[in-house]
Amino acid sequence: MNRLFQRFIKLVEWWAVLLLIMMVAVVLLGVFFRYVLNASLAWYDEFASYLLVWLTFYGAVVALYRRRHIGFEVVVNRLLPKTRRIIDFVAESFVLGFQIVLFYYGWYLTRKMGDETAVSLIWIKMSWVYSALPITGGLMLLISLIRLIGIAFLNEKQRGDQAAWSGSSSE
Repeated sequence: MNRLFQRFIKLVEWWAVLLLIMMVAVVLLGVFFRYVLNASLAWYDEFASYLLVWLTFYGAVVALYRRRHIGFEVVVNRLLPKTRRIIDFVAESFVLGFQIVLFYYGWYLTRKMGDETAVSLIWIKMSWVYSALPITGGLMLLISLIRLIGIAFLNEKQRGDQAAWSGSSSE
C-alpha cells in the first residue's frame, strides 16, 4: 500500500512539473506576442496565475509528503523521544485540522462557483480553478492521517530520517 501511495505522489510531482512547464510556456508566449509582435494577449496573465495557484497547491502536497515544509527540527530533535512523539502528534493534529478546513471550504467554494467563468477565458469554469483546493486538501488530509496513525502506533519514521537540502551549493 505504501509503495502504491509513493507512486501516486510521484505522479502528483510530475503533474506539478507539467504545470510549471505550461506556466513558463504561457508566459513566454505572452512576452513573445507583446514585445516581438506588438500584439498583447488578453488572457495569458490570468491563465498563468491559475497555473501558478495549481502549481503551489500540488507542490505543497509533495512537500508535505517529503517533510519539506518549514519546521523546528533543530528544537524538536533535541527533545527526548517520548516528548518528541507528543509534540509530533500535537503538531500533526493541528496540520490535520487546517487540512480539514482547506478540504471542506475548498469543496464549498468549488460547488458555489458552479458555472462562473474566468474573465478573459470564458471557456474556463472557475470551479475548475478552485478544484485544486479540495483535491489537494484531501490529499494532504490523507497524508496527515497516515502520519498521525504512524505517530500514534510508533511506526512513524523519526524526523531527520531524510537529509534536507541546506542551501549550500556544495551539496
